[in-house]
Amino acid sequence: MLEDIKSKTCGELQAAFREWGLPAFRAKQVFRWLQQGVSSFDEMTNLPRELRARLAERYYIADAAVVRRQVSRLDGTVKYLLRLRDGEHVECVLMRYHHGLSICISTQVGCRMGCTFCATGKSGFSRNLTASEILSEVQAVQRDAGERISNIVLMGMGEPLDNYDSVLRFLQLVSCEEGLNIGMRHISLSTCGLVDRIERLAQEKLQLTLSVSLHAPNDEIRNQTMPVNRKWNVEALLNACRSYAETTGRRISFEYAMISGVNDSDDCARELASRLEGMLCHVNLIPVNDVTGNHYRKSSVERQKRFISILEKKGITATVRRTLGSDIDASCGQLRRRVEEEETAYAALREE
Repeated sequence: MLEDIKSKTCGELQAAFREWGLPAFRAKQVFRWLQQGVSSFDEMTNLPRELRARLAERYYIADAAVVRRQVSRLDGTVKYLLRLRDGEHVECVLMRYHHGLSICISTQVGCRMGCTFCATGKSGFSRNLTASEILSEVQAVQRDAGERISNIVLMGMGEPLDNYDSVLRFLQLVSCEEGLNIGMRHISLSTCGLVDRIERLAQEKLQLTLSVSLHAPNDEIRNQTMPVNRKWNVEALLNACRSYAETTGRRISFEYAMISGVNDSDDCARELASRLEGMLCHVNLIPVNDVTGNHYRKSSVERQKRFISILEKKGITATVRRTLGSDIDASCGQLRRRVEEEETAYAALREE
């Protein structure tokens, strides 16, 4: 069975090459090629042909192929559907800001968290992505855009901390100076609230931004929308977040989807402010996406402003996230669902 070479660090490649009696510089050459996003060993033109053949006998190179792209007419945001080596699909989104290009990437094929306002979970969970597949998303989109990506958000399909080891390995690879060299301060990682993994991540003391999908000020509301809350309730989650901020010195961003009539009342704002008092944090309000199959509707602009006003009066910094790509299936998971439904229908027609 072939090994995944792109998930290896430069040091690991050097160790493997030493076993073959090869010098360290050969491993560095291979590592640089992999970080550039080559899809075959034949593209590594500064390696001897014999070495390329030997590598192909032992390893495979993970890649992600663009099979569909949607470009927003409103703001130029690009949504990609990528096909992986085994035929599975993942989505990512390229966003343009004044500070450069940002990419929102996936960490799993599907998701098992079951948040009721999210499109990804409606298709179920298939598998975790490898570190090399996550890296391949960035490489594929950067190649398509023809520009350097400067910021990464792990907030696409899947729960990053549910795929902890692969995500940590990806972070190590993407921030490597010999690779894409995207610093941790330019990376955000989102979680729905896996408390044990937040505590573990705190000990890594990475300088990334941790975004916590809170979406409710209390257990009664959060239990309705986020099944994870039945294992780790709001109090346990916020205790872990306080500890994380104190350990890392990094401000936490709390994601809060504004759902009309569910979690956007004045009382909700006051309770949220009370719970977050004194924490190094920021609240990012997100008008909820319209997702087929649920009844949720986004809060009005007036309600969003009122919610922010209450938080700010209590000393909590809050903003409304800028909506990008609203005309191209902004919710992660919707494009993958549509394509897989199309493929299923096509297969059924072929059988008839």
